[in-house]
Amino acid sequence: MTNRREFIVQFSLGSGVLASGRAFAAEAAPLDEKDATALALGYVADAAKVNKAKYTKWAADQKCANCQLYTGKPADANGPCAVFGNKMVPAKAWCSSWVKKV
Repeated sequence: MTNRREFIVQFSLGSGVLASGRAFAAEAAPLDEKDATALALGYVADAAKVNKAKYTKWAADQKCANCQLYTGKPADANGPCAVFGNKMVPAKAWCSSWVKKV
């Protein structure tokens, strides 16, 4: 039988684990092209579908995998993006916030 103090400690630890698990799951959410920020930045999941008339500075070699804001590994199919709250974006995606990785 556990006493009250042990119960409180275990409950606190368990709650912390659940909260951190939810935060991690939220970070791993994929970005929707209809997200307000995504729309404002011209985000597309496939860089080949960029509106070239609207985004004249776009170049064919620009994609999330070689963007400074993409925090995933370049070889990964998807990775978190700092601009979109670390939501997952495809490596082949693009948005107008693209900055060449140095």
